[in-house]
Amino acid sequence: MFRRLIRSAPVQALFARALGLYLACVYRTTRWTLVGEEAMRAAFRDAEGAPRTVIAAFWHERLPMMPMLWQRARGLLPELAGRRAHVLVSRHRDGRFIGEVVRRFELEMVHASTRRGGATGMRTLLRLLAQREMVVITPDGPRGPRRVAAPGVAQLAAVSGLPVLPCAARTTRVRVLPSWDRMVLPLPFARGVLVVRPAVPVDRADPLAALPAIEAALSAACAEADAWAAAPGAARAALA
Repeated sequence: MFRRLIRSAPVQALFARALGLYLACVYRTTRWTLVGEEAMRAAFRDAEGAPRTVIAAFWHERLPMMPMLWQRARGLLPELAGRRAHVLVSRHRDGRFIGEVVRRFELEMVHASTRRGGATGMRTLLRLLAQREMVVITPDGPRGPRRVAAPGVAQLAAVSGLPVLPCAARTTRVRVLPSWDRMVLPLPFARGVLVVRPAVPVDRADPLAALPAIEAALSAACAEADAWAAAPGAARAALA
């Protein structure tokens, strides 16, 4: 009975609202540092310097902290004015729950999949990218394996002609949950870092060949964020 109760739509909506309010409190009480601003700015320009959009990607485990990067990016980049970020989530109950949590941070959900019924999801995302909207993907979501990228992210990049922008985040006070992805839940009153690494190009002729590079870049972003959070003072001195 308890399991049925917590899986009911009203209870899920209430829990999602509470978690969204909690994350908003965490974001406001955390002192954030952005590492990789130049890489982020460069990603939004093509080889000729013309504005373009990107496909942002991060491992599923960092999801609770990543809306803060969207807020920081919109504040730094004038070209993002009026644009929206669309996060790919599954049609499963977990995907709907995630959508309710992050909606308050001006992120919109695309309920589709690049694994099952992938053609519909791919068309939706390509249409959004053609409109210069931003697309956000967790390549190992929604259920893993952990830090193993599904082909969809590389296929989307190849067809759209856009690179994949690797991102990560970490704070100095967290709880690592016992979930399949070891999700990192930030705690309030901490220092935090948002990491953006150089965009990964994908060859249109052989998109799957880029998967190892995408996985390595996402994991490297996490490692950089974790190292910063382990010694934030030393990291700030190195950046000075």
